[in-house]
Amino acid sequence: MIRYFKSIFIFLGLVSSSVNAQDMPDGFVYLDELISDIVYEIRYSGEHNFVGKPINGYKRAQAILSEPAAKALAKVQKELIQKDFMLKVYDAYRPQRAVNHFMEWARKEDDTLMKQEFYPNAAKGDLFQLGYIATRSGHSRGSTVDLSLIKVADCQDVDMGSPYDFFGEISHHYTSSISQQQKANRELLRLTMRKYGFRSYSEEWWHYTYDMEPYPATYFDFPVE
Repeated sequence: MIRYFKSIFIFLGLVSSSVNAQDMPDGFVYLDELISDIVYEIRYSGEHNFVGKPINGYKRAQAILSEPAAKALAKVQKELIQKDFMLKVYDAYRPQRAVNHFMEWARKEDDTLMKQEFYPNAAKGDLFQLGYIATRSGHSRGSTVDLSLIKVADCQDVDMGSPYDFFGEISHHYTSSISQQQKANRELLRLTMRKYGFRSYSEEWWHYTYDMEPYPATYFDFPVE
């Protein structure tokens, strides 16, 4: 059944098959090489993101992680499938040049193309102070991943209470602004990720970092391709 779903997602362009290894540092892998049934919606390779255009460094809709983090995530996927859920990955390793792109975008006060969808109640100039954008991102160390849940039965997104990359209080893990079912959905993801060594980020329900990241002080800049 899972292989059938993967074929459907490849057809729809939501998951990208692996390409030949490029100049990645040793210790990094393409996520779909370890998790054959992973589903991607790599927002920063296209226009559906808070900037509204492809982000520098994302040449393909691919997900790259450090090998230890990828192996741990494979265990998360295996357990979730037993409960009729699967992972959908929005972002993984992020080149420093992409972070620089975010910083350049933030300085352009009149560039608010995607404000209504992604930050309707926040001033663009406050996004750094509020913790949604950083001058250096844990993603660039290679062991942080943004993800959500989908249902195996019908491949539909699980309701997590707010969309991915929505910059507002409703995206905080322990907000009081969501339903009990939405809280339960977030907790299913959080507890399963925690079981296999990933810590959550309080401001963003989708954001997780592997505790034993192999490069805790190194920010990489090789492209995602």
